[in-house]
Amino acid sequence: MNNEIISSVDDLIIPSHTGLKKTLYLANKRFVDVIVGFIGCVLLVPIFILVKLAYILTGDFAPIIYKQKRIGLNGEEFDLYKFRSMCVDAPEKLKKILAENEDLRKEYEEFHKLSNDPRITKVGKIIRHASIDETPQFINVLKGDMSIIGNRPYLPREKDDMGLYYNNIIKTKPGITGFWQVNGRSNTTFRNRLGLESYYSNNRSFKMDMKIFFKTFSVILFGSSAK
Repeated sequence: MNNEIISSVDDLIIPSHTGLKKTLYLANKRFVDVIVGFIGCVLLVPIFILVKLAYILTGDFAPIIYKQKRIGLNGEEFDLYKFRSMCVDAPEKLKKILAENEDLRKEYEEFHKLSNDPRITKVGKIIRHASIDETPQFINVLKGDMSIIGNRPYLPREKDDMGLYYNNIIKTKPGITGFWQVNGRSNTTFRNRLGLESYYSNNRSFKMDMKIFFKTFSVILFGSSAK
């Protein structure tokens, strides 16, 4: 399965891991998360310094790390950490943009993001292109809120839009990278993204996670970057 459109939720009802196999998979996954999460947090220190200096040089002295409520495992909300890539008043600015521009509103309804988002700062464009804006999420991984591999951490306000896909997606922890990121990323619609992530929740395995992990580097280095 790559970028194919999932026609109905019935297509997603595939038996997931049960019993001992599931327990071993989750234990191994958490072990890897702790090791990689710790290494990621150590590497986060110099990245934080560089990003902070870059913002200061552009005259932006606001905090560069922000936290935002996201939907986690079993629907429980948690605080997600990211490097700020947008202006400080991004939520308010989005409301104004969608109210004044019908084309952008339609684009946001279909993709739940804007291809050329005017809220993104100069530094934000760079760290997004380099895919380092999400590196503070290693803190979430170490805490156990997230995993290295998983589904996108959705916003609480997106729950209703997720429809029947919601129950499949929350069966696994959100991840820094995942099946959607390596199979479409910014180029797929919101509905197709939900289909891809529901597929992952029902078919996840250590082998699948490893494929996603290594393919992520290929996408970052040679594929389309996050927008």
